[in-house]
Amino acid sequence: MIKNGKVLMAMSGGVDSSMSALMLYEKGYEIIGVTLKVWDYNELENPLKKEHSFIQDARQLAQKIGFPHYVVDAQEEFNKIVVHDFTSEYLSGRTPNPCALCNPTIKWKLILQKADELGCEFIATGHYARINQENNRYFISKGKDENKDQSYMLWRLSQEQLKRTIFPLGNLTKKEIKERAEKEGYQLIAQQKESYEICFIPDNDYRSFLKKHNPEITNKYDGGNFVLTNGKIIGKHKGYPFYTIGQRKGLNIAVGVPLYVTQIIPESNTVVLGYKEELGKSCFEVKNFNLMKYADISENMEVTTKIRYKDKGSKSTISVEKDRIKVEFSENVNAIAPGQSAVFYENEDVIGGGIII
Repeated sequence: MIKNGKVLMAMSGGVDSSMSALMLYEKGYEIIGVTLKVWDYNELENPLKKEHSFIQDARQLAQKIGFPHYVVDAQEEFNKIVVHDFTSEYLSGRTPNPCALCNPTIKWKLILQKADELGCEFIATGHYARINQENNRYFISKGKDENKDQSYMLWRLSQEQLKRTIFPLGNLTKKEIKERAEKEGYQLIAQQKESYEICFIPDNDYRSFLKKHNPEITNKYDGGNFVLTNGKIIGKHKGYPFYTIGQRKGLNIAVGVPLYVTQIIPESNTVVLGYKEELGKSCFEVKNFNLMKYADISENMEVTTKIRYKDKGSKSTISVEKDRIKVEFSENVNAIAPGQSAVFYENEDVIGGGIII
């Protein structure tokens, strides 16, 4: 059982981190707030997320409850690591998962550094997930709220990072948190809209983001071939970085039946289209894996594997083969996209995860 101590609370100004801070404060923890500035939010069109608003919201809450608040400028590292990976992955024909990369390399890294500087034993965030410990191993478990569970995004966290982390919302639902906020007099925070899926792309239009940060992309790749799986050319596309495995909408190809992106070939600027049944695969491999619940896994270990955030998961077996993990499903699974995270579960617990090759 974690004893009360000094906690550095990651604050975004939203209802989740705000109520997390309040709950920890009421439990007797000594709280210090911190907000990471990872992007120039003044560029965003939505005024609710302007920099002065979201940082000020966090600071005002800290002042109201009665604890100090700091801002850490992480823009340089965020651009160098997360944004660079995001653009380079799309230019390599893969579909990146920026949150899974940001958590260990930016968020946890910098917040723990600040915690050490301020003498904080723990850090806390408003994630809907739980941390458990067995056999001297720390691991993530799913949050109580199935619709908000964020365990999928946290598979890359290290043992040292998990050891010092508290998730106050793990056993609560979003509905309960909003009701708590309104009851405590934080109606405006409770009524805020959900945060963006990707924090630096507020309109979820990653294609426009790629064009803005890579102005040459359109001229360089526009006009490549759409081909069927048999190699037949059936049209021209706008550039392979603008497509993802499993995509159906926005292809502007009419052949009488629905077609889906089944493969992306950057070397020849080719996008392969196929029928829905051609999307399915029964096995794949992951690289850069991180094991969480167990230090090692047995050969053909039975797990549930999620291949995207909103995926319900599918029964599978996993085996370590040198620097990779081989994943075999009991039935074909559609739209396995290279670059995305595959996360392995044992019931509610995260065994680990890796990047789909």
